[in-house]
Amino acid sequence: MLDYLPALVRVLLVFCGMVLAIRKRVPLGHAFFAGSILLGFLFGLGPLEVAASVFRSFTHAKTLCLAAVVSLILILSHSLEAVGQMQRLLANFQGLVRTPRVNLVVFPSLIGLLPMPGGAIFSAPMVKTLGGNFRFSGDQLSYINYWFRHIWEYWWPLYPGVLLTTTLAALDLWVFVSALFPMTVVALAAGYLPLSFARSSESPAKPDEGAHEPKRPSLWPFLRELTPIATVIVGGLGLGFVLSLTLPPSVPVAKELGLIAALGSSILWVWHTGGLEAAQRWRLLKRRPLWDMFYVVGAILVFKGLLDDAHAVEAISAELLAMKIPLLPITVILPFFVGMVVGITIAFVGTTFPILISLVHSFGESQALLSYMMLALVNGFLGVLLSPLHLCLLLSNEYFGTSLMKVLRLTARPCAVLMGCSIVYFFLLRHLL
Repeated sequence: MLDYLPALVRVLLVFCGMVLAIRKRVPLGHAFFAGSILLGFLFGLGPLEVAASVFRSFTHAKTLCLAAVVSLILILSHSLEAVGQMQRLLANFQGLVRTPRVNLVVFPSLIGLLPMPGGAIFSAPMVKTLGGNFRFSGDQLSYINYWFRHIWEYWWPLYPGVLLTTTLAALDLWVFVSALFPMTVVALAAGYLPLSFARSSESPAKPDEGAHEPKRPSLWPFLRELTPIATVIVGGLGLGFVLSLTLPPSVPVAKELGLIAALGSSILWVWHTGGLEAAQRWRLLKRRPLWDMFYVVGAILVFKGLLDDAHAVEAISAELLAMKIPLLPITVILPFFVGMVVGITIAFVGTTFPILISLVHSFGESQALLSYMMLALVNGFLGVLLSPLHLCLLLSNEYFGTSLMKVLRLTARPCAVLMGCSIVYFFLLRHLL
């Protein structure tokens, strides 16, 4: 079917169809699944071959484990929200740091530790209160709330985009996390650039001479509220390492099993300490977004499987090699463009990374796969940050009563810095590895 068309054109047809479907608010899982079926037919696979490929991908151990991890992360996020633990976390942090400029950053950053759709709205009231001391405008406050809530998404192992990247590229999660961590440091520093010109002429009022400063609260209540998140990170890392040493090589998901066990333990702890009744727990488990995400992860890996089974990527690689198009600009531009169009991290990872990973191997750059994945994830997420469809951006702007373009103008400067730094870091990482 349409064999006379170049492979690149056929994949672009599927790709554009999926992006258009996502833009039209077709559920992500449906868009990826339909695109996968279309891809198989465009590359000459019969109905039975397509069905066999779908079955293999859906039932693969990596698919089931990744879907379970992402679903458990959402359950943990919703559970913490249901018992009011994130609000307590923010409340217990107050007073630990006396510098309002630091607190302005910390509150949205703490919320960013958990991947929850529209999570920026949780930190918005606190940012508004603290921002009043500096007379920041609404667009500046919205920018602060939006930007610093997303500084973790380049490497934090609870984000589905990070987990999906390491699964698709067969990279060690903790090696990837360690390599991407510097980008959060860059994002944190670059995030202050638009604020350095803010007219914050009035500082918070100084206390009267001789007045006693309020006693600094204990650190323990804050750390106690962090226990569920620390359990996942530390417990998942430790148990995954132990399982990878003890289980036979025939079990390729040892580290994922460790993360699943840590997530399950953390959820049970939150339910127990938060006093969630059985009915409340059941409502959390049967929420539609939870099962939608399970389906999305499966559909993305079905798309990857059909790309492989249809030999589509090999054909695309041969065509790009013949055209002598460099791999570096493809790695930067393609995820950035898709991220900006769809405004969802897991969507740009699922659509572009299977192609990019195969291109990296075809170009003889397999030893630099980690560097290319870093570059693709960072720039794809920058596209997401600049997308007018990003839910956090829309909610934050609505709360602070500001316009989209004003906040995007503030966001563009640190995004440009991050893009430049990611390219420099790409060459450094490639040299080191």
